[in-house]
Amino acid sequence: MQAGTLEMGHTALYYYLGKEPTWAFATAVPFGLNCRQYNAWWHQGGGNKLFNEFANKSGVQAFLAGNTGGQMGGWFRKEIKGLADMKGLKFRIAGLAGEVLSRLGVVTQQLAAGDVYAALEKGSLDATEFTVPYDDEKLGFQKVAKYYYYPGFWEGGAAVHAIANQKALAALPAEYRAILEAACEEANAFVTARYDAGNPAALKRLIAGGAVLRAFPKSMLDAAYKVTQDVYRELGAKSADFKKVHDHYFAFQREQIPWFRVNENSFDDFMASAVTPARAAPAKK
Repeated sequence: MQAGTLEMGHTALYYYLGKEPTWAFATAVPFGLNCRQYNAWWHQGGGNKLFNEFANKSGVQAFLAGNTGGQMGGWFRKEIKGLADMKGLKFRIAGLAGEVLSRLGVVTQQLAAGDVYAALEKGSLDATEFTVPYDDEKLGFQKVAKYYYYPGFWEGGAAVHAIANQKALAALPAEYRAILEAACEEANAFVTARYDAGNPAALKRLIAGGAVLRAFPKSMLDAAYKVTQDVYRELGAKSADFKKVHDHYFAFQREQIPWFRVNENSFDDFMASAVTPARAAPAKK
C-alpha cells in the first residue's frame, strides 16, 4: 500500500501493530471503547483526524468501514474459575491482548485459523479467541472446546477500515472521493447491523450444540485491567504517537462512561431483567 502496488484495501489495522503499536487504536485495544463509543470518537470526537495524522506518515488514509461490536472471550477446553486457571494456558491470541495475557501467565500462541480446530482437538492448544457467535459458529469450536467465555475485553468494539494510498486517493475526482466515503459509511452501518441481527440466533444454536456459556471471573478482569495500564505506560514511553492517540482515545472514554452508566447501561440492565429471552422453537416431530 505504501509503495503504491495496491491502491486500496479493507482490513483490521491492528494487524500492523508489530510495525508500530499505534495502529491498534484503529481496530480495538484492551478495555477500550465499545462500538457506539468508537463511532462517536471517530466521527465526532476527533478520532478520524487524529488517527489519520498518524496514518498519513505512512502514506495512507483510513476510512471507517465496519465494526463487529463487542467480541467474545473465546473457546476453552476447561473451565476458568479464577486467575490461577489462566497460568500456563496455551491460548491462541495475539497483539496487545496477547501481551497482557502473557503477563498473567498465559502461554500465547499464533496459529492460522485453519489450524486451530485440530490443535484444540489434540490438546496442543487449550483455548482460542475468534470473533462473535455469527462467525464462531462456522468453525465448530464448541465440539473441541466447549466453554465459551465473555466478554472479549480486548475487543469491546472491533473496527475495520478501508485504507487507501494517499497519492491514489488524491488523484480521484471529487465526486469519486465522495462516493468512496459514502460507501464506507454504508459498510460501517451494514457490518454492525449484520452482526447484531445474526449473533442472537447463532449463540442459541451454539448452546444447543454443546457450548457452555461462562463469564470471565471478575478477579481475572481486574488483574488484566491493571496489567493493561502497565503495558500502555510502557508503550507510551517508547512511542510519542502511541501516547498521543492513547491519551485522546481514553480521555474520550472517560467522558462517555458516566453517560452510558446513567442512561444506556441502566436501560439495558432493566430490559435484561424484564424481558424473558426468546426460546428456540421446539423441534418438529
